[in-house]
Amino acid sequence: MDINKLTGIVVDLCIKIHSRIGPGCFEKVYEEILNYELTKLGIKVHRQLLLPIEYDDLNIENAYKLDMLVDDQLILELKTCIHYHRFILNK
Repeated sequence: MDINKLTGIVVDLCIKIHSRIGPGCFEKVYEEILNYELTKLGIKVHRQLLLPIEYDDLNIENAYKLDMLVDDQLILELKTCIHYHRFILNK
């Protein structure tokens, strides 16, 4: 699949997921749902994929851990954050 089309699909799905379940979930929740949505569309997904790195004669087996590899070409690193409220204390 063309990378521009693929990224468009992923962005649209992320917006859909965020609109339906909102902020504040753990990354694993968003990853599970995104995997579900992509798989429904017939798009191949690898999750929590470990990749090595080689440096001279040194081989580090599990140097990288990708959250998701979509269609063997798009790497996704999912991030979530806590919604902080600003509290004003009156004295």
